[in-house]
Amino acid sequence: MEPSKQRVGKVLSHERPDRFPVDFGATAVTGIHCKVVEALRDHYGLERRPVRIVETLQMLGEVDEELKRIMHVDCEPAIGCRDFFGCDTRRLHEQRTPWGQTVLLPDTYDLTPDTDRNIWIYPRGDRSVPPSGVLPDKCYFMNAVERCGTVDDARLDPEDNLEEYGLIGDEDFACFVSAVERAAATGRAVVLSYVGTALGDVAFISGPALSRPRGIRSVSEWYMSTLLRPDYIHRLFDRQVDYAIANCERLWKAVGEKVDVIYTCGTDFGSQESQFCSEETFRELWLPHYRRLNDWIHRNTTWKIFKHSCGSMMPLLPALIDAGFDIFNPVQVNARNMDPHELKDRFGDRLVFWGGIDTQQVMPFGTPRQVADHVRRQVDIFGEGGGFVLNTVHNIQANVPVENVVALIETVNELRGL
Repeated sequence: MEPSKQRVGKVLSHERPDRFPVDFGATAVTGIHCKVVEALRDHYGLERRPVRIVETLQMLGEVDEELKRIMHVDCEPAIGCRDFFGCDTRRLHEQRTPWGQTVLLPDTYDLTPDTDRNIWIYPRGDRSVPPSGVLPDKCYFMNAVERCGTVDDARLDPEDNLEEYGLIGDEDFACFVSAVERAAATGRAVVLSYVGTALGDVAFISGPALSRPRGIRSVSEWYMSTLLRPDYIHRLFDRQVDYAIANCERLWKAVGEKVDVIYTCGTDFGSQESQFCSEETFRELWLPHYRRLNDWIHRNTTWKIFKHSCGSMMPLLPALIDAGFDIFNPVQVNARNMDPHELKDRFGDRLVFWGGIDTQQVMPFGTPRQVADHVRRQVDIFGEGGGFVLNTVHNIQANVPVENVVALIETVNELRGL
């Protein structure tokens, strides 16, 4: 039986492994909601204890070592010590969620609702400034809050949109290195996430970790800027890639081949029915900057590059390949023109597909039998000849019945001969 690191390495090189690898929880887009994590621990008779939140925006729970052994996962996360809102994840305390679950969160969080039953989140816990996030009433995850004024083009400076994308400070750098060391010690493939490399990811446009964000901080204004202010975007991306390369170079010198995959960017280019931009716009605005970063990574490291984009992405996949990405996630098979057979036939020799199990319809609304049948079909298609890491299409959400997640786990284990 191959070690996990070797198994994933073969898949990343488009070689056939002893069995297809599995990821649950190695990134912020391949995780499991804390509510489901607790339900899984209950199902498998594991000790009841507060679930640690590893990604606060989406309220993802830690897939702990006990669950990893049951799931036989092959990938391990390496993330820093600051969460989406800039809070220190090393200092935790217990909090009660609106749905009645006790969880572990950074000690700057207070889940006490206001009179409208909303819970407000502050950047780095700084209550002297307006909140940068909200957990709305009856919601299972948080939303970013925009704090922006009118954009004055005469005074617009790309540096204003670069505050959160500079060189990694020494303390945060030490956290990344420590995370990689811990992850590598597990023997699983290490996935390093978020080192200031995301280009135009709207999740970060509002500056959720900044006390007083400057620049273009409205999502709608940002999308308009890709058409109205392309020179500004080019200048911003150019400086951002300078920082990203410097951060990657420093990390490579510190951790080297202990990292297998680097998750560089989660910018979404696809909607359910189409794309947010044309291939021409992508190639003009994003591709040169992606390629400069990806070329540097390929020339100077052994890391494979993970690109996340939801939605109907078939028309943009050739451009992603030309930009130098190795891995495509989440493979949203229920979006328009995302037929699994066509994806595998056209791009399976050039992209590793990481995902592919439907979380929009099958996982939340299907029966356990339907989940099992779906998993078998997807593995038959995507697993042919390697180039596939099994995961769900984005994170497993709070409304997914635990019996369906169990059906997923047990079918995967059966197909892998475990």
